[in-house]
Amino acid sequence: MGLRRFVIAGLLAGLFAMGVTLSTALAGEPLAVNTPVSGDIAQAGGEAVHPLATAKDDYVEGVLDSGGTPVDLRIVDTEGQPVRLLLDGSVGRTTFRFVAETGHAALRVTARAVGTYTLALTRKLGVGEQLAPRRVHPSPAITALAGALERGEGTDAFWERVAQAGTPLVEPHSAGMVVMTFLVRGARRNVRLLGGPSSDHESLERLGGSDVWFKSFVVPDTTRLSYQIAPDIPEFPGTCRECREAILAQTQVDPLNKHPWPANAPDRFNQDSLVALPAAPPQPGVGVQGAPQGRLTAERFRSERLGNEREIAIHTPAGFDPGNPDNVLLLMFDGQEYRTRMPVPAILDALVAEGRLPPVVGVFIANPDAAARARELPGNPDFAAMLAEELLPWVAERTGLTPRADRTVLAGSSYGGLAAATAALAHPERFGNALSISGSFWWHPDASPRERPEHVAGLVARSERFPVRFFLSAGLFEHGRDGDLGILESSRHLRDVLEAKDYDVAYREYAAGHDYHAWQGVLGDGLLALFGRK
Repeated sequence: MGLRRFVIAGLLAGLFAMGVTLSTALAGEPLAVNTPVSGDIAQAGGEAVHPLATAKDDYVEGVLDSGGTPVDLRIVDTEGQPVRLLLDGSVGRTTFRFVAETGHAALRVTARAVGTYTLALTRKLGVGEQLAPRRVHPSPAITALAGALERGEGTDAFWERVAQAGTPLVEPHSAGMVVMTFLVRGARRNVRLLGGPSSDHESLERLGGSDVWFKSFVVPDTTRLSYQIAPDIPEFPGTCRECREAILAQTQVDPLNKHPWPANAPDRFNQDSLVALPAAPPQPGVGVQGAPQGRLTAERFRSERLGNEREIAIHTPAGFDPGNPDNVLLLMFDGQEYRTRMPVPAILDALVAEGRLPPVVGVFIANPDAAARARELPGNPDFAAMLAEELLPWVAERTGLTPRADRTVLAGSSYGGLAAATAALAHPERFGNALSISGSFWWHPDASPRERPEHVAGLVARSERFPVRFFLSAGLFEHGRDGDLGILESSRHLRDVLEAKDYDVAYREYAAGHDYHAWQGVLGDGLLALFGRK
């Protein structure tokens, strides 16, 4: 058979070189799998055609061995027109692969010099023989359930186990890592996850045609986060932003999670679900009972420089002595959230009562409105001047304090963390400490060059060193997406630039996202790093 193939190939090559029509050449015997065909091309530029017998979507592998002769290999159609170049100047033994399309009539070998070759198909698989790879789920429980569904079993037993354990499902993965699977039962059209380990609006996947919707993540075993689910979000024509924001119509607590937050929320739509894995770091001062309570008062404050007014709440610790030189003055942005969503006054009372912190006076600076927040907090020199020239004297008058820069700290999260750093750098004579929680250091003014997206890092690099100490933190789930710079990356870079300028910097990363539940522990860590008593 091999000799016969050699003769046929040689005849085809010779006939084709003499101008025999392609239709005549195609009348020969098609290539068969594992049946090599050899050919002899007697002149440079000579060609040989080998018919194919393939069906649409066949997967084909083959080998062309030309010895020392450079050759080209093409797929051609019934008119002899090239369809695809498979090998270009190939020398020696080379493998080729393709998926057959309608009109794939033959393989054409073109020699660039006189020589011989051997051509063979090594594999040809029809569509029915091409097995889809079995789906591998990170979660062993989901893998087992998928197998059970294939055997015709139901999901009731699975949901009974989930109800007992609570959600999300947590399973071992590797050293220091676990598989965390979020689950929703019985949604009709879709489910989204808000606040999960990706810090994005993640879509859950339906397991076959069952009532199980799931999404798995491999995360550190120190993870702490809060999240909501959004089943059956309305779908409608609109902009990407409008469709994305529709999630807010359905975000709610996970009914299978055993740790709703806060417990006294008015309804399920105003409640989050909490996750704190056993290895998650402790949160200083959180949940401590019985500490002597300080005094909280609130007043309206008007800024002539900014032309607006806002609420300022001042918390003084139990037994407050304004003349104590150890007093710390803490100014917190987004003050309403840090008094309600995060019980910062109670956290301060606990840490002071435990002797871990000196007396701390907390000043909670509310935003006049949402638009003002986005205008004032990101690197606004007028806002920084208002803090130094108007608010600080106002606070001193009401508390009896004589503020010292080395005992005064600006603190905030997100835009507030950005404001803490930029205002301290703008007025180091008033603010000697900056506590930034998940600071938005990706931010830059609109006029910044594209190649310089990190405004604060550049500001530090170009300026002299100021007497300011820093505490910076970021969540491992706050990384950038789609090529954009994230909080994690920009915080790491700012840390490096500050250290290069010989600043006093404490830096922490947490297995968390952009999340008030995690931030309440970060605030305590930051205050202890800056002012903690041994």
